[in-house]
Amino acid sequence: MKYILQIEEAAMTVLGIYFLTIYNLHLSTWIWLLLFFSPDISMLGYLINPKAGAISYNVFHHKAIAIAIAAAGYFMHVEVLLSTGILLFAHSSFDRMMGYGLKYYSSFNDTHLGKLKKDKTIEEL
Repeated sequence: MKYILQIEEAAMTVLGIYFLTIYNLHLSTWIWLLLFFSPDISMLGYLINPKAGAISYNVFHHKAIAIAIAAAGYFMHVEVLLSTGILLFAHSSFDRMMGYGLKYYSSFNDTHLGKLKKDKTIEEL
């Protein structure tokens, strides 16, 4: 089941990136590459505490919020909003494909997709 979900998220990521090529605001590919990973700045909320980190992370990685922003941009004819929503959707799908789900307040590693596996330390090897 895990691989089916990863394939589904990969398809949504590709679809989002495709729409970003259409609604690209005439920006360079390099700028879009930087912007693609910019929602991860929301992890800085974890410097305050796990609850603030989870809230800030989830706001920038929630697909319904991304779709609402894209829809608002589409219906109001504001291309920046449309592109922002598409970017947030594509990034969220990419993160979920990689196993990073929406966060619980307890820890960064506790997600709606399950607990993130920690990498083995040198001592464990």
